[in-house]
Formats: sequence, structure tokens, C-alpha cells
Amino acid sequence: MDVSKAAWRKSSRSSGNGGACVEVAGLSAAIAVRDSKDPEGPKLLVGRDEFAALVASLKR
Repeated sequence: MDVSKAAWRKSSRSSGNGGACVEVAGLSAAIAVRDSKDPEGPKLLVGRDEFAALVASLKR
């Protein structure tokens, strides 16, 4: 899946932590996740349903 034109974003709560955060980008069939300190490095692609389940679990 091509992520070259993805609109990456990170939480506004990530400031002040020394750059230790992840960025996410919504794609048509998945959510892409990358390390904000290494934007050219590897990306993890997670299905939309699986990502939603992960976020819901983290919120609990």
C-alpha cells in the first residue's frame, strides 16, 4: 500500500515528551503507524477495525 502521500498526524498531547511518539495516517483500507523520530523508516499497516479495537482497548 502506498503511503507516500499520506497525511500523517500525531496527538497534540505528545508535545514535551522528547519526541517519543507515533504518528498515524488514515488510508482507504488501513491505518498506517510510524515512529515520529524516523518518518522514512518502516510503517505498520493495521486494518481499520483492528485499529478501532486497539484504541477502544487502550481507552478502557
